[in-house]
Amino acid sequence: MSSMFQKASAFLGGGDGDGSKKYDEEGESLTTVLDTDEDRSSLTILVSGITELMRKCLMDTFDPKETGSQDHPFALASDNGEPVNLEELSNAEREKKLQKILENQKAELARRENEVSEGEIVTLKTNALEFFDHWRDTVVIRVGEVVNSRKTAEKQSKQAKPELAGSDSEPRLEGIETEEHEKTITGALLKIYPPVETALRKMAKEKRILILHSVLLLLLSLEHYNAYSRVLLLYLTTSLGLSATVLSEDEKKVARGLLTAAEKMSADEETKKRAEENRTARKWKMGVAGIAGAALIGITGGLAAPLLASGVGTVLGGIGLGATATAGYLGALAGSGVLVGGLFGAYGAKMTSQAMEQYTRDVEDFAFVPIEKLGQSEIEARRLRIAIGVSGWLDDKDEVVTPWKCIGPGQEPFALRFELEALINLGNALTALVTSAAWSYAKSEIIKRTVFAALAAGLWPLGLLKASRIIDNPWSVANQRAQKAGEVLADALINKAQGERPVTLIGYSLGAKVIYVCLQQLAKRKAFGLIENAIMLGAPTPSSSADWRRIRSDVAGRVVNAYSANDYILAFLYRSSSIQFGVAGLHPVLDVRGVENVDVGDLVKGHTLYRHATAPILERIGFEDIDLQEIRREEHQLAEQEKKEEEQREAAKSGAKQEGTGDNPSTSEGEIRRME
Repeated sequence: MSSMFQKASAFLGGGDGDGSKKYDEEGESLTTVLDTDEDRSSLTILVSGITELMRKCLMDTFDPKETGSQDHPFALASDNGEPVNLEELSNAEREKKLQKILENQKAELARRENEVSEGEIVTLKTNALEFFDHWRDTVVIRVGEVVNSRKTAEKQSKQAKPELAGSDSEPRLEGIETEEHEKTITGALLKIYPPVETALRKMAKEKRILILHSVLLLLLSLEHYNAYSRVLLLYLTTSLGLSATVLSEDEKKVARGLLTAAEKMSADEETKKRAEENRTARKWKMGVAGIAGAALIGITGGLAAPLLASGVGTVLGGIGLGATATAGYLGALAGSGVLVGGLFGAYGAKMTSQAMEQYTRDVEDFAFVPIEKLGQSEIEARRLRIAIGVSGWLDDKDEVVTPWKCIGPGQEPFALRFELEALINLGNALTALVTSAAWSYAKSEIIKRTVFAALAAGLWPLGLLKASRIIDNPWSVANQRAQKAGEVLADALINKAQGERPVTLIGYSLGAKVIYVCLQQLAKRKAFGLIENAIMLGAPTPSSSADWRRIRSDVAGRVVNAYSANDYILAFLYRSSSIQFGVAGLHPVLDVRGVENVDVGDLVKGHTLYRHATAPILERIGFEDIDLQEIRREEHQLAEQEKKEEEQREAAKSGAKQEGTGDNPSTSEGEIRRME
């Protein structure tokens, strides 16, 4: 063992020896930050408590009594779906209504109990818990063996019983109050990842930051940074009274440090010589030759471990920990360019459709398109997390990327490009439909009822049904392609095309359908720990609890369903599909704990406006990584697009009246021909 790793081992031994001498020579480590047995025990217990809380959240996904809502939104509805005011009923009618509600609740509970007892759901629960428990055990032991003995860590992990901090003890996050959007983010994170009570919160801020940084390095030493690890750090962040910005900035520095140190190692002559001797084997391990990442990271394996460890320790030492402690906490990752390459993905930011050919047998056009930020080098652009935005239709090819420029600097952003021609055809058909006089007339008629009544009874004006021929085929084709693209996306993520990093998926309309299918496939294939967040806007998918239970079990962080009850276009497009399971883009997903339902009807007046509303919606839900400038730009574009569509409808009405179609332009064959 090299002298460097001998020194690192001293740091991992739990504080034996002259701590002050180590500090003078090597800088901070967990043994200097946690300088008492009580402090060291507190960290192990905190990590154990957080993972226990995470496990309970996973268990709640499969608990029929845990619905996430006390009130069923349709509990007080009449037989025709209209809301009922109990105060307006007589005593007898009220008693009868309440009795019916009670019977419905019992029947609904029985339905959920049957659902979670089905063989497929039971197997999914077993597989999800097995994966989580294995991850949890490795994390608790890894943290515990650094600050305590392994035996002590195992004992403390069994004793941990997480206690959530009360509202009066929630941390005041420095600098957050000055920005309204930061307040929204903080509020959302505190709600989703509530702080666990710990004495460590009393420490100085600098020490709490070093604890967070150390745990990040320890998690990376597991040779992956999966979605559960990231969620653990979010809980740790709120529990230590720190802001999400602190964690995000730390992740950026670590990513840059790992890649910078690996790049320096690849420049060493001896390393190059040995890499040349093992070129064939190393390229095989990387998965593909001659691609971005190979030159950047260096195909060296563990041949120059002390050199890379020294480089990593020196680069990351500026964060606060000593170089030896940093390298020691990273473990094998600090000594292997291949492991660093695997973490960030062999393809890196230059993934192309050619490199993805192995995943695209069923989809003609499929690629991850990097969303480039001005002024960033390749290393500066890399992150420990990635976000993939998926558009649901297009007016032109630039809209593959444009809606996702709002993704902030905390993640490495990509847009998923698939089936351009089909999505552009759909976009043209949607524009023609929503700006037509036929649609204007139909909408006025539908509003007199409800979108649900229109769906259930098929209450669509005859003229609109005549015009449907311009939209049905493009929608059907694009819908089928979205199904295939979701399957391909799942395959690409399972095969680590984007590395060992947590993924956030965001999509609108058929882009949300791609995500929905992808998550169903991941659950089916027992691929857990890949997805941190899934955010679906106006999803043309079923809202059945069984389907969303599968999705919830496969996402470590947030599952968001943004819907609008006034999305008549989506209702019309969905009219020929099976509606007994509901439509996620039209109403809340019920009876699955952990699914966040957000009504965005005030932001999105129609289905075609989702592509201009991605940033405002992400701001509303308290999305962690968002570009403020893009929010304001999209808000302006959203208003402009609403105005433009209304002007086009008015022009279409005038044209229809001039043709002599009277007050009902929706019956005009001339109008339909113009739309076509």
